[in-house]
Amino acid sequence: MTVSSMRPGLRDAPGEIEVERAIAEIRAGRPVILHDVSERIVALACEALDADLCERFARLAPAGTRLALSAPRLRRLGAQRRDAGAVTMPVLDAARAHALAFDPNARLDAPAAALSPLEEGALELMRLAQVLPAAIVARADGAEAAFARPLDVALAHVTSYRPGRLASLRIVSRARVPLEGAPDSEFIVFRGGEGLRDQVAIVIGAPDFSRAVNVRLHSACLTGDLFGSLKCDCGDQLRYTARFMAENGGGVLLYLDQEGRGNGLANKIRAYDLQARGYDTYDADETLGFDNDQRRFAFAAEMLKALGAQRVLILTNNPEKIAALAQAGLDVVADQRIQGRRNTHNIRYLAAKRDKAGHLIDLDRAPA
Repeated sequence: MTVSSMRPGLRDAPGEIEVERAIAEIRAGRPVILHDVSERIVALACEALDADLCERFARLAPAGTRLALSAPRLRRLGAQRRDAGAVTMPVLDAARAHALAFDPNARLDAPAAALSPLEEGALELMRLAQVLPAAIVARADGAEAAFARPLDVALAHVTSYRPGRLASLRIVSRARVPLEGAPDSEFIVFRGGEGLRDQVAIVIGAPDFSRAVNVRLHSACLTGDLFGSLKCDCGDQLRYTARFMAENGGGVLLYLDQEGRGNGLANKIRAYDLQARGYDTYDADETLGFDNDQRRFAFAAEMLKALGAQRVLILTNNPEKIAALAQAGLDVVADQRIQGRRNTHNIRYLAAKRDKAGHLIDLDRAPA
């Protein structure tokens, strides 16, 4: 696969461009309009709500707004339901909305009703923007007067965005980059596949792609990989993998921009704050409205196929990664554990991954 044009297919993807602009608006704290064939709503990230926006929504929707919340957040609030839902807010109050969206001590103070398809789309847009999965929504009649030229996006484009990004995966640059412990390495940057973020494949040594290739899917961890955080073992896993591949026939290390199990850096740091108050890593994420793991790995399998890998030996403790590669059509011939150093700061994190997410971690085993 060769380096392709930096702007392929723009004429063929107006919906993708529309969603990417909507993601930028949500991250900037501005509302967007979502529409289908019969209805329009305004959606705003709840974390962006302030007094001015409350007044604007009050003018737009004098009968009240709704706060769309994810299923994990509703469970934390005490709701007995498995699906996402919405709480009616006759008077939009920022303090109440923020408490329902992310206060760890809040409890549900009104019934949660089922979401409409457009409200489901609003929550998906929040996830794509990597903000907290809580959205202020209201009917969009008169939205253009209440807000300054809000962007309008079709629900169908939001729901088809992720599959479309997978189809647009392509290599945009590559270069040799010697690494400590793995001096014969090449960085290959892919665009597409996961939101607006670039992904990196590091080909270490000279792997024989006609045979099973050593592979690791490593999700970016700024705190652990770069700063040596003691709260996880990510940095150890990353550096051990590079050395292992250099000494054992080479391999492909995929460095994936999926910080905080796909929740984004800001939400990861929010979860760290909750962990400092006694929550484990999964309880913290659920309190913020996230499932155990937001990541998807189909695009990682496509990256491996683009490089010529068909049979893989995967270095991981995560059974979801093993299953994802197999489901994507790769022949997973074996899997191998990879474990970093344990310390008083990360032992509870590792135990939670083992006990709550089924990670294949033996805490009695000596680290690699």
